[in-house]
This record gives sequence, C-alpha cells and structure tokens, in this order.
Amino acid sequence: MSANDTAGNPPDEAPAKEAPRDDMAALARGGRTNFFGFLIRLAARIPFLFIGGRLYGDEMLGRFAAALVVIELASQVAVLGQKRGLAQQLSENETRDPSHTVADALTLSLVTSLVFTGLLLLFPKLMFPNGANGDLSWLLVFTILPFALTEVALAACAYRFDIGATVRSRAIVEPWAISIAAGALFFVVPDSGLELAYVVSIIAASVAAFMPAIHHYGLPRGWLPHPVRVFRLAVRNLPLAGADAIEWGTRKLDLFILAQFANPSQVGVYYAVQQVATLPQKLKTSFDPILGPVITAALKVGDRSAIAKQICQVGFWIVAMQAGIALALAIPGEAVMGLLGPDFVSGTGALSILLVAEVVAALAVVSESALIYIARMRNLIVSIATIAFQAVLTIGFMVAITEYDLAESLRAPAAALALAISLAAASIIKSVMLGRMLGETVNNFRWGLVIAAIPAALVGWGVTQLPEWVELVVGIPAILATYAVIVWFVGFREDDRVLFRRNLGQEQE
Repeated sequence: MSANDTAGNPPDEAPAKEAPRDDMAALARGGRTNFFGFLIRLAARIPFLFIGGRLYGDEMLGRFAAALVVIELASQVAVLGQKRGLAQQLSENETRDPSHTVADALTLSLVTSLVFTGLLLLFPKLMFPNGANGDLSWLLVFTILPFALTEVALAACAYRFDIGATVRSRAIVEPWAISIAAGALFFVVPDSGLELAYVVSIIAASVAAFMPAIHHYGLPRGWLPHPVRVFRLAVRNLPLAGADAIEWGTRKLDLFILAQFANPSQVGVYYAVQQVATLPQKLKTSFDPILGPVITAALKVGDRSAIAKQICQVGFWIVAMQAGIALALAIPGEAVMGLLGPDFVSGTGALSILLVAEVVAALAVVSESALIYIARMRNLIVSIATIAFQAVLTIGFMVAITEYDLAESLRAPAAALALAISLAAASIIKSVMLGRMLGETVNNFRWGLVIAAIPAALVGWGVTQLPEWVELVVGIPAILATYAVIVWFVGFREDDRVLFRRNLGQEQE
C-alpha cells in the first residue's frame, strides 16, 4: 500500500503518525537488549578463542574454520530467508493461526536442511579443503538442521518483540557452550574437540530458542503440511534467501578464498581475527529481527518517511557503537591477538582493516532491512554484484602476491582489504537506492563521531606505550569511556538518547 492509498482516509492518519514513536520505542528496547547481549557474547567468545589458540593451535583452528565456512553457508541457505521473511508472512496472514504460519516456515527449513545435509554426507571433501582434524569432524554436517530451525524460531520470537530469546540463545547459551565444550573435549577427543564443541553449542542454542517460541505460539494444533503451500513459500523467499546468503557470504568469502591460497596456519590466524573483528557485526545483525516487524508495519500504512527515519536512527546507533568498539580493539590490537598465542599477533593488521570494514558496512545492512521488502530483486542484484566484486578483488590480490613474490604475511590483510572496499561500495549504492525509493535522505554519518574518535585514539596511543596487560585491563576501558562520553554530548541528539532510556514508553504516554 502506498502513501497515496491512505491519503483519502482521515481516520487512519493519526495512528500512522503515532506509529513511528511507538516503533522507535520498540527499536530502542530491542537495541538495549541487544547491546547487553553483545557484551555477554564478547565475554563468552574470548574464552573460546583463547582455548582454540592455546590448546588446539592455529593449524587445527584453520582446518576447523575451513569446514565451518561450508557448514554455515549451507545452514544460512537452509533458512531460506525466513529470518526476515517470517515477519512479513505473519503480518500479512493475521487471520490465520500464527502457529500454523510458523509451522510452515519450520517445515520449509526442515526440507532444505535435509537436502544440504545429504549433499555434504555424499561429498564430505567439500568441507575439508585442507584435510580434517579428526575422525569425528564429519559430524559437523548434523548442525545444519538445528541451526536453520533455530533461526526460524528466533525470528518468530522477534515478531512478538521478544529479543531476549535471541540474546539467550545466541549470546549466552551458544558461545558459552562452545567454550566450555571445547575446553573439556580437548582432554577426551583432542583431534575432533573443536568440531564436537560446535555441535554441542548449536544443539544447546536450539533448545534455548524453541522454549520461548513454543511459549509464544504454542503447538500448531490442527495444522497439516501442504506441499504446494510450502513450495510457494519457498519461491517467494528465494530473493530473501539470496540476499541473506550473500550478506553472510561477504564475511566468509575472504576466508574461503584465503584457504585456497594459504596454509592452515594462516587460515587459523585469519579465522581468529574474524571472530574478534565480527563481534561488532552482531550489534547490527541483532537489530534485524526487531527492525523487520517495524518496517513491515510502516509499509502497511504507507508511511515511507517513517521507514527512512528508522533506518537513519538505527544506522547511527549501530555505527556509533561499532566505531567505539573498533577503536578499543584495533589500537591495542597486538595485545588482543597476543591473548590467543604468539602465532596470532601476525593478524593484527588484518584485524584493524576488518574492524573498519564492519563500520562502513553498517549503512548497507540497515538499508537492506528495508530494501528486501521494497525492492527485493534490485537489492539481490546489488548484493550479487558486491560479492562478485569482492571475489574478483580478493583473488586478484592473492594472485598478485604470488606473481610478484611478495611476503606471505600480506595475504590476510589483502583479503581483509578486499572485503572493506566491497562493503564500502555496497553501503553507498544501497543507501542511495533506498533514499530514492523513499524520497528521503538515508545517511548514518555525523561529524560528532569523528570528534569523539580523535581523543579516544590519542588515549589509545598512550596506553600502547604501557605493558600489554595494562593495554588490555586499563587501555580498552579507557578508550571506550573517552569515546562514549564525547559521543554522548557531541554526537548524540535527543532522539538518539532514547536508546538508553528504560522509561521511554511512559515518557511518550
């Protein structure tokens, strides 16, 4: 429905105007929940990287990472775009029992998961380009099904604005389960400990996701699977599935290509770098579940200006938080990577580039949150062009390093640079495209971020002159505190501060 469709209906105008404030309240609540979820995820992910680096070593971590790229790609495709598409399905089928809509979504992901599981069981070498760590490594393939079903269950919870379910499943249960299991299994099955720990974490996250989903929707009583209905759902979600797979693939393509040119040790170091650098990415991807229902609600009443405002607001929140985290992790980067072991310090350069890449990618991701509902195919075309450009750029860098006999240590930074360039291009193109469709400017940059970053960087440079343990214990909090104080007073406007107000709903009333 367009804005013109509602122009002649005065009784509906007031609710349409009030919706943005209510939606911003929902976004702020979701943002607060996800920010604390990010902090918990950060605290849980570091032990896993420490265990992986210190106990298993960079070579085993590299083989595990190469297999995980294939497994996670299959899992993402098996979701078939329903992480964001389910919100639209539930919104458009209000007269139907919601549990039946969720059951259809779960059935679709069940079928696609079984297909990918079967393919990888038939061709296990796809998972292990550099060889397998142990005899039980192939069990990774059985995580595709629970991973895909978990994504659908969490999307269903998010439609009811239950972001806490995502935080518990993905930020608490999953990372802590893999950390604890990896440490314990090293003393039982050291050759396959990483792979089995991943299996344990995915199953645990699945249990944590389905408990609240059943609470919200109940069991689908009276529902029967219908092949035609599920097939139509699959066809409709294909553009979303493509966009999701490509958005995820841009974060993993560099690792996949690197695995074809570099040895397992280099791949292991780069995987560890990715795990640290992509932690800020969770800040923006965790907004997707709450942003989807808000955007579909605005589209339903034809309020495109509200969509532009929501995209800009969330985009700024994300980039403001990501910039601070990037400074805090990049400046003492050698100390951060040194935690995992001396062999991982070589990844410091790649870490800095990837952290910058995550900041510039924020606008593309939030723009895509609206484009997938307004212009699915055009968004998919831009996403395909982005990942193709990244692939060409990455391979070009790898070949150039070989042809000109450059240092092998340049491969990881080169792969990271290719990712940063392609993500920057995607951000510009998608924000401009969305702005033209909405008739509004879509931008998340403000000079206040630069003003806050300069003093924080100076503080960071100062702490790098101190011993490494001081850099980590004192330096990182000092950088974050300096940045946060300045961005609060200089970068934030009154609308931005609602993210940190728990009584937002009462203020609006």
